[in-house]
Amino acid sequence: MDLEELRAFLAVVETGSFLTAAKVLKLSRGTLRRRVDELEIRAGIPLLERTRLGAVATEAGAVLAARGRLLVQEAGALLESVRDIGAEPSGVVRIMLPVGLPPQILTPIAVTLRARYPALAFRVRFSDHPVGELLDDVDLAIHFGTQGPQGPFIVHEIFHLKVWLIASSDYLRRRGTPRSIDDLAHHDLLSWELPGEDGQLWPTRSGGVFKVAPKLMCADIHLLRHCAIVGLGIALVPDAMLPDPGLPEEALCPVLPDLVGKEIAVRLMVPKVLSESPKIKAVLNLIQPFLASI
Repeated sequence: MDLEELRAFLAVVETGSFLTAAKVLKLSRGTLRRRVDELEIRAGIPLLERTRLGAVATEAGAVLAARGRLLVQEAGALLESVRDIGAEPSGVVRIMLPVGLPPQILTPIAVTLRARYPALAFRVRFSDHPVGELLDDVDLAIHFGTQGPQGPFIVHEIFHLKVWLIASSDYLRRRGTPRSIDDLAHHDLLSWELPGEDGQLWPTRSGGVFKVAPKLMCADIHLLRHCAIVGLGIALVPDAMLPDPGLPEEALCPVLPDLVGKEIAVRLMVPKVLSESPKIKAVLNLIQPFLASI
């Protein structure tokens, strides 16, 4: 398969327009059309449906586009790995993170990477559901839980987090400290929603669940933690067990630690086609031990 023909086809699929695709690839519209036509001749079946408003992939074209993106990405990664042998890692690393990671985790990693690899740049995106949004433009991603990614990824389990209940000492003085799971019904509850799970079902240490009626549910751990800090309620959150900057250690207290909670895995994922890229290997080699030490 001719990669230039494939790139031309993918550009049309992604933009929905021959004209826009030609501008993106810096080609004349005639050259781009010729490459797409030649690819369709090779395939022996229409790959695009041309309309007055643009172009959309046919059923066969959609299959080719999905697999073709991986082929183009793999070819680019292969060239990069050969070109960069023996060179200082450089370029842009595209990272996807779950929303709400505490800055006291991310900042030291950024400082370490910057000091070790000054020629690298980073583009960081946050998502409620990194596994569900992994796309072609992601070099590595971190996610919580057991649900694995779709597609050819290499997955590294880097550490485990304790999920438990926390509340401010001020809130507990005002509202009282629960002594049982039933006591939670008389409190304001804040719940973390792990993708694919119900934030109204809280885990017990024995492996079961019980139903709650939270005042706030969201995927942003940092927001929930700060809501607990200012005394809005008892929060179920993952906890890296790191101190909150500017706050005394006793500002947050565990609640029912022997009855409510669980552990979850934190995983780092890399598309298999990028696993041999020098810049990706360099970043992994640096941050995996760092994260595992948390």
